[in-house]
Amino acid sequence: MPTAGEAVGIQLLGPVRAWRHGEEVALGPPKQRAVLGLLASHANDVVCVEHIIDAVWGSDVPQSAVNGVHTYVAGLRRALDPGCPRGKSSGVLVSASGGYCLCVDPESVDAMLFAQRHAHARRARAEGDTDAALALYADALSLWHGAAHSGVPGPFAAMERTRLQDLRLTAVEEWAADMIAAGRHAEAVTDLSGAAAEEPLRERLCRLLMLALYRCGRQAHALAVYADTRRLLSRELGIEPGAELRSLHRQILAGHPVPVEGGRAPATVQGPAAGPVVPDLARPAQLPPLTRGFVGRARQLAQCEKLLAEEPAERSTATPVAVFEGPAGVGKSAFALQLAHRLLDRFPAGQLYVDLRATSHRGRPLNAADALAQLLDSLGVDATRMPAGLAGRVALYRSLLFGRRMLVVLDDAADAEQVRPLVPPALSCVLVTSRQRLSGLAVRDGAHLVRMEPLDESASAELLGRLSGDRLRGHDAVALRLARMCGGLPLALRIAAEQLLASPEVAPAALAEQYAAERHRLDRLMVEDDAAADLRSLFETSYRRLPADAARMFRRLGLLRSGPVTVQEAAALADTGRAAARRLLDLLTDNHLLYRTRRQQYRFHDLVGIFAAECAEREPLPDREAALTRLARLGQASSGQAPASPAEVLGAACGSLLALCPAPGTAPGAGPVTRPVAASAADVRGTGRRRPTG
Repeated sequence: MPTAGEAVGIQLLGPVRAWRHGEEVALGPPKQRAVLGLLASHANDVVCVEHIIDAVWGSDVPQSAVNGVHTYVAGLRRALDPGCPRGKSSGVLVSASGGYCLCVDPESVDAMLFAQRHAHARRARAEGDTDAALALYADALSLWHGAAHSGVPGPFAAMERTRLQDLRLTAVEEWAADMIAAGRHAEAVTDLSGAAAEEPLRERLCRLLMLALYRCGRQAHALAVYADTRRLLSRELGIEPGAELRSLHRQILAGHPVPVEGGRAPATVQGPAAGPVVPDLARPAQLPPLTRGFVGRARQLAQCEKLLAEEPAERSTATPVAVFEGPAGVGKSAFALQLAHRLLDRFPAGQLYVDLRATSHRGRPLNAADALAQLLDSLGVDATRMPAGLAGRVALYRSLLFGRRMLVVLDDAADAEQVRPLVPPALSCVLVTSRQRLSGLAVRDGAHLVRMEPLDESASAELLGRLSGDRLRGHDAVALRLARMCGGLPLALRIAAEQLLASPEVAPAALAEQYAAERHRLDRLMVEDDAAADLRSLFETSYRRLPADAARMFRRLGLLRSGPVTVQEAAALADTGRAAARRLLDLLTDNHLLYRTRRQQYRFHDLVGIFAAECAEREPLPDREAALTRLARLGQASSGQAPASPAEVLGAACGSLLALCPAPGTAPGAGPVTRPVAASAADVRGTGRRRPTG
């Protein structure tokens, strides 16, 4: 505990207590100590009042909660900084930005000191310095004085109690593995017995206890631990022990030498003579193969790899989650798999992959329970032992992956609620792809949201060249033109490259010309009988997931797809207020069907805009005419022109639209136009004069 030379020391690893200059101070009632526990867990960070209320009262918030927080903070200031005059700012507990900040040395909070010592022990262990690692583990574990946040109420204290207990038991497991490796089996048995009694469902603790007992010559006791664990797992979870525990049991029964764990998955071992080989734990390796011709993302890959390579102290507290978001065809899955293959050596327990099918044509999306059933099956859980409900599957999944370094890839996620139950404990890592911005996963779970942008023209031309053999050799201008017409979407570029290869008799320039007409471009960017390689079909699945009002806004914007639109213009098109229009525009942006420009305007990606113009035709003709009329009037009003008659406004609006559509039969062999081209915003605004701002 703190010495007389330290200003403030706080204990969270046990009953919440505090010292000032080596003397313990009275912290007041339980909720006041709960506030201190929260602020100390976020030492030197501002914690807002709303967060304090949620942490202390949870859902049962009294009307006096805000006053209660102020009262408790005042009481803590009197305890921790008694020399501060009433009404003056405390140097220990500071008011800032609508909340409070506890300003202390992080090492004066025992939970933070534990995390630091644990990280140092792991580092020494990785460097092969077992003696130093054991000393550091002992120093870290000596900080514990009972259950963390003991004696204080509130959901935050309960959550921290569980989290810190998991970290303590992880440290005990790592310490015990090194003790056994050093031949100090008998010393490890006592602490392992106590830890296994606390958490009898933690199979790694039971395995280490069995191993220590067996190495001490206590074979019968080791087998008894296995029998007790097996009965408990069957009764509580309806499952058999995992493969590692079963393997150890077989080796003890056979009297074979047992490998030292050393903190890693046990290697396959052989008996002393020509004994049978004992199989290792099943290691899933489910990553799909990489795609050929991955270009233009090297810097972003390096940044993401660095982002996920966190310090051990951080990795021991939270599972790294990265979400790669963007429109259909932008290459999210390809990027996630490239990154996953780079990370393979960091996750020796294996890789799990699930297609969550949020936008798939192959049936309904997986819900979290179905996805967990697939994951548990991959981890060896028999169907007859599969828990029936979501909660049971989550508990079993987390138990099976606890302490293991597993890489989990979740492809095509619908929302945060689908993903959240699939996030395993801290040593693992999760990569997610989604066409939707999963803000809730970032806010509540600390996920990193990574937006995938289309390739630039140079990378697009490079991809075309790589995939089309020598078809574009010496045709740089054609390659750039095709790249622009594909909008930098890797899927569109791959389709174009395949069509170049499939038509060797057609000159590249002639083939590029087939993409020039926007009204036929999506007809070209498809592969027959493969919905996953059809841009229009992919855009359609994103569109169909929209709420009705957002889908209507999308169709109305399709009338003006060729230019940026302001909030005011969108409101005129949709015949709604500006607040509602902004909400719908932001929803379309979150679904990556629009981009927000730096000038707070909105525009389509070129190919999405073509699709939006097609969708605009689903609106009844009178509604389209009315929308364009409102927009034209808005442009006239903002430019100071005298109001035109309704007939003149409608004629200007519809005339600009019709002017962009070739007359039926004018295109050679085309016949009547079946998909009209939408008007540009400038056409309908009428003059190019000053535009309204959003």
